Parts: sequence; C-alpha cells; structure tokens
Amino acid sequence: MNTTPTEITPMPISGEATFVKMTADGRKVEVIDGYVCLNGVPEAGGLVEIGEHPNRQAIRSAVPGATHVAGRIPLRHDEAAIAIGALTAAQRKVDADPVAINERIRKAVFVRQRDQGVE
Repeated sequence: MNTTPTEITPMPISGEATFVKMTADGRKVEVIDGYVCLNGVPEAGGLVEIGEHPNRQAIRSAVPGATHVAGRIPLRHDEAAIAIGALTAAQRKVDADPVAINERIRKAVFVRQRDQGVE
C-alpha cells in the first residue's frame, strides 16, 4: 500500500477583486474578500511593513523598492496603498454586516460571562 503524503492545494476564493499588481512571472496579485491573493489563492490577511518584518534585510536586498510584505509578496508603496485601501473597504463591509455584529456581541457576552464564572 502506497502512503505517500499528498500536497494540499489551497482553494481559490471568488468575490470582488481589486487588482494590486502583476508579478514578474505573470501572476495576478489581488485583494479578494479581505485577503491578499496570488492567482486567486489567499496569501495573507494583511500587510506587514518592511521595518517590522523579521527578514527585512533579505527582502530589501531582493526587492529594493519594497515597503510592505503580504505573505511572501513584496509590495512597493503605491501597490501597498491599493492593497490597504481594498483591505480596509472589505473590513468596513464586515463591520457593517448585521450577522457579523451579532457574532461579535455573542462572543463578547460569552467572554464576560466566562470571566464572571458563569458556565
């Protein structure tokens, strides 16, 4: 019986996409439903400034103009501004959604009751 491990491939997501850039090898970087995606597959849920990244020296030497990183995708200032705007817009939609509001209230009530010893 052959028990070789299989590679798990992330599923692409669909939704409203905001184009950020095209990579050197021709793949699209977009923000879809609050995620920075590479060819439709989620790469990161947010951006990290280069100055805060633990591997900033290697990133700066490989991509001199990069100011932010989304997962393994380096972004210049203008590209990061597009991505931040799209991520913020997606978060606003979630914040205004009645189902999301009810879920946040439910979790807050649960935490409060737990902290007060109610089971």
